[in-house]
Amino acid sequence: MHVLVVHDYGPLGRVLLDRLRASHLRVSPLLISDPARVDLHALASWIPDDTDLIVNALWLGDPEQAEADREATHEAAFSLPLALAGHALERGMAMLQLSSCYVFDGRKQDAYIASNPGQPINELGRWQWECEQALRSQLPRHIILRAGWSLARIAKKVYENSANTDALPLPGRCLGQPVAVKDLARVMAAIIMQLDCGAEAWGTYQYAGAEEISLYELGLAIADMPGIPEGIRVVDETPEWGHLEPVNTTMVCTKIRNTFGIKQLPWRRWLEEEFLMVTAAEKPESEPVQ
Repeated sequence: MHVLVVHDYGPLGRVLLDRLRASHLRVSPLLISDPARVDLHALASWIPDDTDLIVNALWLGDPEQAEADREATHEAAFSLPLALAGHALERGMAMLQLSSCYVFDGRKQDAYIASNPGQPINELGRWQWECEQALRSQLPRHIILRAGWSLARIAKKVYENSANTDALPLPGRCLGQPVAVKDLARVMAAIIMQLDCGAEAWGTYQYAGAEEISLYELGLAIADMPGIPEGIRVVDETPEWGHLEPVNTTMVCTKIRNTFGIKQLPWRRWLEEEFLMVTAAEKPESEPVQ
């Protein structure tokens, strides 16, 4: 099977490509540095004709950033995936598309299952839900994979804000499940390998790390990492961006286990590595990374 991985400069594309290249699959990368400015009419010149599966590894998991640039969010979360899906349909290709827990409004009292309808409360979730619906109606051979909170995003927020304040507010009312880059790449690679073996398990799936936690409790865990200034206090308060966070984004991940045999792994096993990845990226190029 020939797999085309659409990625940006983020770590997920790199980690996923490394995993797939270690397999027997034929793998091609397609780097899109700015999804908001890509020429959607030029896809035919970038996607090899013998591609079997298009994997859109652009991981959009920051609702705050999405609100800051709504036009770019529309292009990256909706226009680009739909153009890829249209190209796939015309040429008999399949597609794996990332979505997120932000398609839900958080009002459900228990965890969301894959068949629950989306009712997003922020711009990111809105376009991801619109994208999901369009894919389901336009491209029969698709996999939609909803991911939980980006562990790196929360780690970066704690790290950056700890340098400017001694009290970091994070909402204890918001519950969810983080997922690390390497874990998400593991899950995507496992799905791809089973599609290569002939699995016709098209549809919508969900994955996040094991253990539900609040953003406040997650902040406490990150604040214990080396590199966070001593004395920083994580407080159970809702910051300005907190209105973008649904109260509940916990997802049931049994469907992906029952279909592909993919088990949830504890996000804590990657916490230190994820934090080091964030802090290394924030260091100036002239400063050596230890």
